[in-house]
Amino acid sequence: MKNKLACDPGTSRNNKTGSWRTYKPVIDKEKCIGCGRCEMVCPEGCVYNTRKKNKAQKEYRAVDYDYCKGCGLCAKECPVGAIKMVLEEK
Repeated sequence: MKNKLACDPGTSRNNKTGSWRTYKPVIDKEKCIGCGRCEMVCPEGCVYNTRKKNKAQKEYRAVDYDYCKGCGLCAKECPVGAIKMVLEEK
């Protein structure tokens, strides 16, 4: 077992940070074209491929809200407007 030093880097997977956001991304799976741009630009790695297909037979994406901070980069990058930032209701 490796000794953990006080200076070892942390990981966001140990800390659920989703409660920090004001807006959350909501993906319309039927509008999603499966390009993966949202997945590539997410700084937290919260957007993922579901491996499920929509009516157009495209693999759509989803968001892990436990870790999403609501930055909106995925929505800005989506070429077809399939992601909308919606006010978080707590």
